Amino acid sequence: MSVLLALTSIARAQPSGSEPEQAITQKIAVWRFDALGIEPELVARLETLFRSELDRLAKQPLLTRREIDRQVSAADRECTGEEKCLGVIGKKVGVDVILAGTVGAMGDAYVLDIKAIDTATQKQLTRIQSDPLRGSPDDLIEGVRVAAYRLLAPTQLHGAVQVQSDLVGASVTLDGKPIGKTPLPQLGLINKLSLGQHALRVEAPGYDAFEETVDIHFQKVSHVIVRLVPSTVVIGTGKVQQVERKPFYSKTWFIVGVGIAAVVLGGFIGHEVGKVDCVRYVGGAPVSC
Repeated sequence: MSVLLALTSIARAQPSGSEPEQAITQKIAVWRFDALGIEPELVARLETLFRSELDRLAKQPLLTRREIDRQVSAADRECTGEEKCLGVIGKKVGVDVILAGTVGAMGDAYVLDIKAIDTATQKQLTRIQSDPLRGSPDDLIEGVRVAAYRLLAPTQLHGAVQVQSDLVGASVTLDGKPIGKTPLPQLGLINKLSLGQHALRVEAPGYDAFEETVDIHFQKVSHVIVRLVPSTVVIGTGKVQQVERKPFYSKTWFIVGVGIAAVVLGGFIGHEVGKVDCVRYVGGAPVSC
């Protein structure tokens, strides 16, 4: 129930995020999403999210479900996603591409399986299966948006990272490829990165290298603030002295302390050894001097 309430609140508002780089010029319609072992109401909410994202992605407004129903017959409504019947429906409603899909459960997550059919040829153009959708409402909406772009605009499916450092002249590499030196252009923004994890490394002479795995999300900027830690200390003469952690027994105070203790102990032992017991015998019996 909580998932349904969350999706209901999301569906009432337009998704946030950047506008598409290039709108799709083809006229598109969504036939429907069918439920596979989950609540139909949940599927309807996910379909609403998907339609909302397509409205942003397509240049021409999408037909509503009601507009589609008014133009198809009762027999057409029995179509469960076969390419031929979808092509027929697409022609009747006057679109170039018609989409249909299913939503199934995978443990505590949901998976969208969606295909795009060319109405002129009645053949499949592309088909995708989303990553498992789970977690917070924001995670769900991002998963649905990614599915829409993967299906119709995969070249626009990317994110960015912004790298800011407190040091000038540090070398920046991403996934082993040199990016430049800090401060990077565009306020440290690195655009058009594929979604997922990327290895970031920032290094400079005299400093410990900074390494971090950065998660790149769809149409979002991941911010990384780099603070390099000096591995050397500059002394007054301008020379560079390596900082080393020496064991306590090599410290001057420890060596001096051990020396003093040795002298005291040696004096005590010498005093005890130097003592001579005097004994004399009186009447055959030993008597101390």
